[in-house]
Amino acid sequence: MAAKLQPVRGTQDIWGEDARRFSWVVDVFRSISSRYSFKEIHTPIFEFTDVFARTLGETSDVVSKEMYTFEDRGGESLTLRPEYTAGIARAYMSEGMQQFGVSKLASWGPMFRYERPQKGRFRQFHQLDAEIIGAPEPEADVEIIAMAHQLLMELGVGGDVTLHLNSLGDKESRDNYRQALVKYFSKHKDKLSEDSLVRLDKNPLRILDSKDKGDQALLADAPSYADYLNEASVEFFTRVQLGLTALGIPFTLDPTLVRGLDYYCHTSFEFITTALGAQGTVIGGGRYDGLMEQMGGKPTAGIGWAAGIERLSMLLADLPQVERPISVIALGEDATILGSVAAYYIRLTGRTVDMAFKGNLKKRMQRANKLNASHAVIIGDDEIEKGIAVIKNLDSGEQQEVAIEEIVEKIVPET
Repeated sequence: MAAKLQPVRGTQDIWGEDARRFSWVVDVFRSISSRYSFKEIHTPIFEFTDVFARTLGETSDVVSKEMYTFEDRGGESLTLRPEYTAGIARAYMSEGMQQFGVSKLASWGPMFRYERPQKGRFRQFHQLDAEIIGAPEPEADVEIIAMAHQLLMELGVGGDVTLHLNSLGDKESRDNYRQALVKYFSKHKDKLSEDSLVRLDKNPLRILDSKDKGDQALLADAPSYADYLNEASVEFFTRVQLGLTALGIPFTLDPTLVRGLDYYCHTSFEFITTALGAQGTVIGGGRYDGLMEQMGGKPTAGIGWAAGIERLSMLLADLPQVERPISVIALGEDATILGSVAAYYIRLTGRTVDMAFKGNLKKRMQRANKLNASHAVIIGDDEIEKGIAVIKNLDSGEQQEVAIEEIVEKIVPET
């Protein structure tokens, strides 16, 4: 049976202008993360299933419906990563990073979730990720949000995005709020969806993430998280807001912005745009001081965010102009050798060179124009006999003859 010559549903080939946009997002992220003193980390694309099942929660949609899980030949259950944080937390512990104090880690790469593909959402998608591990201070929250804000500004999309901010409080505040939710929803069991009835017993905060219309109607009158924050939690959140205000980063307080998993606490945030329709979150993150302990490690503070590269790419306007290449056109076997040498040495100067290997002069000049080349270096049998090459300015049409050994010094300063 012949293979289907098309990508699997929910995946895509990234090439051409899309690839340039993708790379630009990653390049800007790498530059900014380096300026914030983040170090790169690249974790495996698949982990033991337990790494994600324990951290994301058995009742979450990701674990129960969306993970790509398989058994390898050794009988181990493995999962393609659906998100970054759990794998980076695992690496932080298994690689002994605790000894280095605070770790500021940045990464990017593919994620996998089996969900309905739509605009800006794929089954194989790509994320940027930034984490600060080992810093319990609210100033870490301010810094990592500022880094996300700067990324959006330098990509030129900051004006289309709004920062939404909320506090989940500490463990005591969270426990008190959980009890209030259970008390409230227990009175409305007959109106809860089947999934939310399960969550009511296992993780009531997950009901807040429900997309069921009946559940959402009940949420309108549900207790507010802000009413259950203790004094320490209020102080923590106040320091975060003061820090962002000092940096001139605008934000909107959003009491509906809640993470359902137990290890999340204090700051929760999302950068949201209306430019992509329903899928408006381009960066989302929060503090997860309970994650390491839940994974079997020592209690360790952490905060981070993830951003969809595809979604950010879709928001980009015009990218910076690509450097115009130089086209080397060599006609004949001997000329091809000399042309290859010339191309090689021009590239050593940092310039971009395109060299076609077949076609007559007219076709190769057409290729040069299609590539928007600035100059063409033409070498043929006649030129070899004279020991020269012709350098043609493709904007003005002017051309000059130069000695073959002087091609590099003539073409590079001129362009």
